Amino acid sequence: MSAMWHLVWPAVAFVVTLLAALTVCGLLGRALRRRIRAQDGLAAFLRAIRLPSILWATVLALYVAIEVADLPRRLTDDLGMIFQVALILSMTFTAGSLVATLVGHASERSALGLQVTGLAQTIARVAIYVIGVLVLLSVLGVHVTPILTALGVGGLAVALALQDSLANLFAGLHLLADKPIRVGDYVKIADAVEGYVVDIGWRSTRVRMLQNTVVVVPNKKVAESVITNFDLPEPSMALSIRVSVSYRSDPDRVERVLVDEATKATGQIRGLLAEPAPFARLIPGFGESSLDFTLNCQVASFVDQYLVQHELRKRILRRLRADGIEIPYPTRAVELRDERSDG
Repeated sequence: MSAMWHLVWPAVAFVVTLLAALTVCGLLGRALRRRIRAQDGLAAFLRAIRLPSILWATVLALYVAIEVADLPRRLTDDLGMIFQVALILSMTFTAGSLVATLVGHASERSALGLQVTGLAQTIARVAIYVIGVLVLLSVLGVHVTPILTALGVGGLAVALALQDSLANLFAGLHLLADKPIRVGDYVKIADAVEGYVVDIGWRSTRVRMLQNTVVVVPNKKVAESVITNFDLPEPSMALSIRVSVSYRSDPDRVERVLVDEATKATGQIRGLLAEPAPFARLIPGFGESSLDFTLNCQVASFVDQYLVQHELRKRILRRLRADGIEIPYPTRAVELRDERSDG
């Protein structure tokens, strides 16, 4: 009978502890979910610990059961150490994923314009993993100081061997800190790569071009290149369309026609903005065979200019034809002189 109780009590302790831990976790999670919004960081925390909390409750129940059981102290200590290692590893990986998620969440809501990039999330995750490894080594009784010293000396050799990789890493950190480009911006890098920034990673920056192809540019090259960011200081930009008419045309009438056509199109062409209002100028002015006007308007983003130019040019052509305003062909008058002398 005594042997039976030696088995029953640990089993009872395991079941009771497990049920109690799961009940507390469930009640606490339910109470918190009623007080938070789905987009809050606390919601991300609850989602991250939902499955690991079951493992933690199980490990706690096993630990209590072992303490209740009449086992040799050496075996109890060894099992307890195994449970501690399992808890530390589980918490480390959970915390790494959670912190990476919170970095993205905080950057989306931050008024400082922090960027959600693979590099930022990777750095946060690696930092948590390093802390977890140091805690684990400390629990196992390993002195951390000599290891850190050895890593510092060995790091010099590694740095020399990985100069290019480290240059790309620090260039990526510079891009995140200085923010000449951001994820989602439309940029041109060194007059060779033009498109949307998809991600700024630890080694390279990915740019999706308008042809829907992705170009991978090393961070070092990005940091050293001349960058044109079409989304800074704001996505909207001015668009100029040149229109040539005959010298027989009335300049004031042509100006009114161009402005009127662009104004009417603001609510009909996607990307064409009503403010600032469109205007036309007789610039560059007097061409060889035409009066050259420039119609100026505002578009919402860099890529919107293509559709706006396409649609506006068609509307202007139809309007000029309807109003009898001539679009001249290039002409040049050639005068031939007979310069032969008499005799």
